[in-house]
Amino acid sequence: MEDLFFRAARSAASALRRHEFGSVVLAEKNLDLNLLPLAIALYDELSVSRAARQLRMSQPGVSKALRRLREIFDDPLFIRGPNGIVPTPRAHAIIRAARPHLQRLQEDLLKGEQFDPATSTRPIVLGLSDIAEMAFLPSILEHLRGRAPRCPVRTVSTPDAELAVGLEHGDVDVAAGYFPTLAQRNFRQRRLSRHGFACLLRAGHPLWKPRLTVAAYLSAEHIVVRPEGRSQDLLERFIERRKMRRKVALYTSNVLSVPFIVMDSDLMATLPFAVVTRFASLTSKVAAVLPPFELAYDLKLHWHRRFDNEPRSIWLREQLAAVFKDHQWLEPPGGPPPFLEA
Repeated sequence: MEDLFFRAARSAASALRRHEFGSVVLAEKNLDLNLLPLAIALYDELSVSRAARQLRMSQPGVSKALRRLREIFDDPLFIRGPNGIVPTPRAHAIIRAARPHLQRLQEDLLKGEQFDPATSTRPIVLGLSDIAEMAFLPSILEHLRGRAPRCPVRTVSTPDAELAVGLEHGDVDVAAGYFPTLAQRNFRQRRLSRHGFACLLRAGHPLWKPRLTVAAYLSAEHIVVRPEGRSQDLLERFIERRKMRRKVALYTSNVLSVPFIVMDSDLMATLPFAVVTRFASLTSKVAAVLPPFELAYDLKLHWHRRFDNEPRSIWLREQLAAVFKDHQWLEPPGGPPPFLEA
């Protein structure tokens, strides 16, 4: 699908060709307006390589386009600095003039689009961590299939930098879960629910209680799941700050292996509450208990601000918010109130 940003650039021709940047009139310089999104990407990223990733171009392709921009404006536009590239005064002026035109035209294009979930066949692409996919995807899929039956659902799990690019370009519609690196000015957030942690151990484990004491928790041997930047990282930082010295028997990056290891050993794993209760609902060989601490975090919906007013994006965001609001969460283990709040 053709990127709306570049469609907006071409649609801006009549307005921008009448605009003067300093003493240079664009009509006289034969400006290729497809270069303007590239100039904005360079201005925002201050790096040729990062701008290339954002635009899904090769680095030599971006460098070639930058040379063309320099010829058109008779100015270096971006010069090397200690931490990347630095815009010149002429670059500041160009971006100030070009950005509002492109943003306004992009919004107008999006507002004019229609979306009918009952007839659309366009895939819905969700950015989910493996933990969020396991805990929440069944409910999300059931909800979306009932309202957009012809739209296949696709999930992606990528490094946060790639996810951000995917959201900006529209390759990923929304990301749902715990993504602290998406707390950036170009991304919107919507709180979905409050979440916490529980412990998974085998049925009949000698330490089993509805809520573990600190002594019992620290006496167990633990499995630690370590996907960087996710909720598990939040847990590990919390335990480190509290100076809780666990006995770690296994480090793994694969959460799906945890219940199989737990059911055949005395090892314990601390995982997001919905994941632990999901595992415990699938087999009687494992049990869920509450840890001796309370640690909570927000699950959020993330999307790029470019799609604020797109009818399809608005519909999808409302559907996902409804899933989390109406989700019938699994029964928590006994003890104090659960950490999960819909």
